[in-house]
Amino acid sequence: MSNDPDARKVPINYEGGTVVMTYGMAKSLFSDDPQYISPEGKDKEVTVKAHARTRVIGQASTPVAGYGYTYKQWPALPGGNSSGGEAIMMSWDGSDGWWTARLHGSAHDLGTFLNETSPRAVLFKTERGTNYGPFLKTIL
Repeated sequence: MSNDPDARKVPINYEGGTVVMTYGMAKSLFSDDPQYISPEGKDKEVTVKAHARTRVIGQASTPVAGYGYTYKQWPALPGGNSSGGEAIMMSWDGSDGWWTARLHGSAHDLGTFLNETSPRAVLFKTERGTNYGPFLKTIL
């Protein structure tokens, strides 16, 4: 059995949500833009304040010094076993009809993201049949 690499699911995170689509869909929609097709992890800094730790109630506390660390956060699917997201249908200039994706977040935030980033005119509709779009990145 062979695996089609374009059939893999890829999460595309944006401010306010995530859209999960196949790798082939993402390549077609975003024109092989590595920011979306092969995203890099983002450095996240975490700072922990100094505090007192009590291991056993009633016994003395020990001080814990404050510290900080940095880690890479990679795009990930929203957690939870039941967080399948809302099924949406997407179509764009150059696509062969409508394609299914999963939306985690609001349709408004997805529309804003597509309006800021999509190199092709994109339409999408929700399970309820509400149509959104077309969205197209405009260069001012």
